[in-house]
Amino acid sequence: MASKGKTVFSEEKNPRGIPKAPFIADVEEYLGGKDGEAEPALKSFQEAIAKYRYMETSLTQRRANLEEKIPDIKKTLDMVEYMQERREGKGKTEDDLEDDLDEDTEEDGLKKPLKTTFELNDTLYAEAELEETDTVYLWLGANVMLSYKIPAAVTLLQSKLRVAETSLNNTIEDLEFLREQLTIMEVNTARVYNWDVKRRREKREQEASKK
Repeated sequence: MASKGKTVFSEEKNPRGIPKAPFIADVEEYLGGKDGEAEPALKSFQEAIAKYRYMETSLTQRRANLEEKIPDIKKTLDMVEYMQERREGKGKTEDDLEDDLDEDTEEDGLKKPLKTTFELNDTLYAEAELEETDTVYLWLGANVMLSYKIPAAVTLLQSKLRVAETSLNNTIEDLEFLREQLTIMEVNTARVYNWDVKRRREKREQEASKK
């Protein structure tokens, strides 16, 4: 497969469609013989490396966003599940509930509002009381907030968490794959460059011996 300045990618791809870099085992054969031109091949390798670097940068940013997003989803899910368990009276045995009666209920038998704090800004928090409710409001991004019944909110958050964790695992796998392809292309570049230097030196020596 002689290169004529075209980008060099194998038809083989990883599960997300990132092409595999071919390893050039025989440089002379790849270039089309002893008189093959190395410059177009080196240029195509640099183009391939640049594309891999671009994908690596994009995936690195995606990984950072997911690693920041997943803990937020988990915290939100934990809170909504707690509200669901509290509403349904789960998470504690009957004996535990009797022990906590004075702490968690008022004199008329109703549950006390749940006291908590919520974030207003990076360093600013406010105290709030959560009354008994079957509805929560979730931020969906892009300044959009929707109300959900608690069971629906739990289902949604669990789905979003699974999707985010799968995406993170795929992103990490793709980054490892990209680094392998970058190494292969860098090795290809070095092999073609060294082959060309050696060929030029041998050609000069042959010309000098004829004089």
